Amino acid sequence: MQKDGFNSRIGALMAFVGSAVGLGNLWKFPYMAGKNGGAAFILIYVGFMFCLCLPLMLSECVIGRRAREGAFDSFRKLAPRSGWSIIGVISVITAVLILSFYSVVGGWTVRYIVASFRAAFTGDGYGSAFGAFASSNFEPLLYHLIFLALTITVLWSGVRNGIERYSKILMPVLFLMVLFLAAYSITLPGAGKGIEFLLRPDFSSITSSVVLDALGQGLFSLSLGMAIMITYGSYLSNSENLPRMVVATISMDLIFALLAGFAILPAVFAFGFDPAEGAGLLFVILPEVFARVPAGAIIGPAFFVVIFIAAITSAVSLFEVIVAAVIRSVKLSRKKILLCIGAFLALSGTLCSVSLGLLSEFRIFGLNIFDLFDTLSSTYMMPAGAFLISLFVGYRMKRADVFDELSNGKTIKIRMFGLFMLLVKYFVPAGIVLIFLNKLGVF
Repeated sequence: MQKDGFNSRIGALMAFVGSAVGLGNLWKFPYMAGKNGGAAFILIYVGFMFCLCLPLMLSECVIGRRAREGAFDSFRKLAPRSGWSIIGVISVITAVLILSFYSVVGGWTVRYIVASFRAAFTGDGYGSAFGAFASSNFEPLLYHLIFLALTITVLWSGVRNGIERYSKILMPVLFLMVLFLAAYSITLPGAGKGIEFLLRPDFSSITSSVVLDALGQGLFSLSLGMAIMITYGSYLSNSENLPRMVVATISMDLIFALLAGFAILPAVFAFGFDPAEGAGLLFVILPEVFARVPAGAIIGPAFFVVIFIAAITSAVSLFEVIVAAVIRSVKLSRKKILLCIGAFLALSGTLCSVSLGLLSEFRIFGLNIFDLFDTLSSTYMMPAGAFLISLFVGYRMKRADVFDELSNGKTIKIRMFGLFMLLVKYFVPAGIVLIFLNKLGVF
């Protein structure tokens, strides 16, 4: 039986925030804001974070704490002898797929840290060499394995002495570093256009695509639909106020995303780059920015240390989903399970990495392995998991059980329980269906 769990409220909150804050905040949010017009997109995004993502995250926490189990066993326990356990299967497969390519990207951040400490960013920049690096056959594999080994190191001592302890250290460090980078960026000559871009909404830029991108970004940023919060919820004490914990997590996730926007976009505007550059903003454009700032030799390494911390805290939460799901199914110690899962992910990550180089011509459904894993997880499995989780809480769980978890056995007041259930039963599933159809190109 799992006896490990979070030891303190602040430690639990830092672990929750660490799972939410990742590349979705520091990499994807700035380029999504840049692509979708800035401030207007941000306002829509904030709205969806609280009316769609909040009830969904709260639903995952309710399931996890009610069952006190991982992704597999939570649904078996709450809905025995039913097909709902498929949610656990989807969640674990999603975590495996994402970690396979996420650890490769995490390895890229390690490589950029090493490279930026070796020498200042130069005019040719590390960004111009990114394609050559990512498609090479050996170096990306090395950094992928280093990132994976560091993730396992955090998990080695368990929940309380591993995840919680490291989160209490890494998240404050991450916050201070992002705050410093944002403060530096907004003081650059010419940064005013970037600040205006982030603060002055142009509502004429709002289209159905912008709205759906805001919906999808919220789901991606908080890593919902893959049972992370089910797993972490199972480690919370019965006295923990779930609504307060989730509101605090989402609020801090938003703060990190906005700080990342102010750390990146004003600098991009200051040096005349395109804020709508897209996915290449992090590894291609920003190194060119660092090449031009006076303190580039310091700012560059600091920025990629920030990206690395965000990446590893999210990787830890994904890895823990897999560990918690299988720990009861096999007669092995936690450490042996970590090594077995790590070995599998080392192999699957290797396939993702070499699919950008040696196996670049090998395609499945027209996609290389890296893109295939990304598409399967983000386009299909995450929305499917999130959709089914909302239906499970909205229609399968007893309403009294849901209320009991949210109110801690009726010891705290829940003023908007009816609204929560309304959102979970109708608004959240409808929003996820729209995201799914949009990703499929239906509209």
